[in-house]
Amino acid sequence: MKPKIVRVYSENATFQRFEALQRNREKRHQGREFVVEGVRQINLAVARGWTINGWLYAPEQLRSAWATAQLAQSGAVVHYQLAEHLVAKLSSKEEPSELLALVAIPPDDLGRIPLCPDLLVLVGDRLANPGNLGTILRSADALGAHGLILTGHAVDLYDPETVSASVGTIFTLPAVRLAAPRDLEPWFETIRARIGPVQLIGTSAKAEQALDQHDWKKPTILVIGNETSGLSAHYRARCDTLVTIPQTGAATSLNVACATTVLLYEIQRQRRAKDDWVIG
Repeated sequence: MKPKIVRVYSENATFQRFEALQRNREKRHQGREFVVEGVRQINLAVARGWTINGWLYAPEQLRSAWATAQLAQSGAVVHYQLAEHLVAKLSSKEEPSELLALVAIPPDDLGRIPLCPDLLVLVGDRLANPGNLGTILRSADALGAHGLILTGHAVDLYDPETVSASVGTIFTLPAVRLAAPRDLEPWFETIRARIGPVQLIGTSAKAEQALDQHDWKKPTILVIGNETSGLSAHYRARCDTLVTIPQTGAATSLNVACATTVLLYEIQRQRRAKDDWVIG
């Protein structure tokens, strides 16, 4: 079936909807879609089966075989043909992209996170910075996590800066948003029923146990706190253990994305060592 062609040559209601999706989280949530820019991001969205609701482009800017192939093969039901200056206004790049994708937001269903014997899931407690969240997604994807959950009033997972900082890993790592920490409790019961005990580990600069002194080889849910206030009282009370990253410099703490990467690397290091020992 041929896609519907919608031509947009002025800042009309259709264009204003696209602008709102770029800057307004409520509009993204209400419409259940967001705008994606960048070849890598779009390729990963398509390869991982995310639904493309529509394409945004200026016909006279289409120059690559890649863009032509995406338009022909994606199955998007609507192609929005925009005037060049409108594409430039939506783009975050100095040289506007050939294509922008209108991507559907998947349901916030914890069932999207696979449950496996070596489970490793991150929980972000009221994370506030989109760049940090995007970097955490990138590190989690690279270092073996199976999913990420945001709880509380946090930065939007589908903020353009988050999507950009994730370098497309938002499409490869299952990520779910929940209103409150208590919404996780039924899921914890599901985990225990399917794979057995799971440890809930929090992070704190004031914790007594160093991260390399903890056993990370067990199924683990790692809770990362807010950039300014750290873990909420709920998670502090709920966690089995709190760990810290030993530091020797003048800084009192690491950036949350840097700290998360260090923690994930230590978890991967211990798990690799375990596998090497079993193989040997």
